[in-house]
Amino acid sequence: MAYVITEGCLDIMDRSCLDQCPVDCIQQGERMLYINPDDCIDCGACESVCPQGAIFFDEELPADRQRFRDINAGVFALGLEPGADHPVVAAGGHRSTMDRPS
Repeated sequence: MAYVITEGCLDIMDRSCLDQCPVDCIQQGERMLYINPDDCIDCGACESVCPQGAIFFDEELPADRQRFRDINAGVFALGLEPGADHPVVAAGGHRSTMDRPS
C-alpha cells in the first residue's frame, strides 16, 4: 500500500509534502503532484503537512477518490518524464466546487 495524492492538489501544489518525504517518492507534474506507490514507505509524513487535505492512505481513500490510486500509479507505470501529468489530468481534469477542501 501507499499514500495517494488526490484532486485537492490539482492546480494548487503547495509542495510541503516534497520537503517532508524521506524517500523522494513524490513527483511534480505540471498541474499536480504524484506519489510513486513502489517507492512510498507509508510513513505518512506527506499527509500530515498537506494544507489541502489532498493526501490519503491508499486503504482509506474515499470512494469518490478511488480513481486517484490509478492516476498516481499510472504516472510511474507509463514512464512519464518528470514534470509530465497523467493523461487524465493533462486532458483537462478540473476541480469542481465540490472538490475544493473546506
